[in-house]
Amino acid sequence: MRVVLDTNVIIAAFASRGLCSEVFEVCLSGHSVITSEFILSEVREKLFQKIRLPQAIVRNIITYLRDMSEIVRPEPINELVCRDKADNFIIGTALGGKVKLIITGDKDLLSLEKYKGIKIVTPREFWNLLTLKERKDKS
Repeated sequence: MRVVLDTNVIIAAFASRGLCSEVFEVCLSGHSVITSEFILSEVREKLFQKIRLPQAIVRNIITYLRDMSEIVRPEPINELVCRDKADNFIIGTALGGKVKLIITGDKDLLSLEKYKGIKIVTPREFWNLLTLKERKDKS
């Protein structure tokens, strides 16, 4: 499945061990992760400024994300879909990458639930979808 991991999920995956890091690993190993230069730029900035990782480590993470993801150009969205203009770039990335899911912790994005056929879910909801699918596959 083609998915977009929002910046906050990627940051959480590198900041600590937990659900987001598990979701991140599962997405990279079993799905196609779609990203954009906008998302990579946000990840770079937040890892350096908020998490305070050294520049060399941040560069390595960005290189890893480039190697493991498909980078697309976000489709322009002429309407303001969310209060935060930056969220339009997340949705635009999903549209440009023809994805099925956006995985995010962003309440503004989550309040949409769906946009033009793209489901917007939390990391927990994604995890539950995977678990449900595994149960169905076994029966």
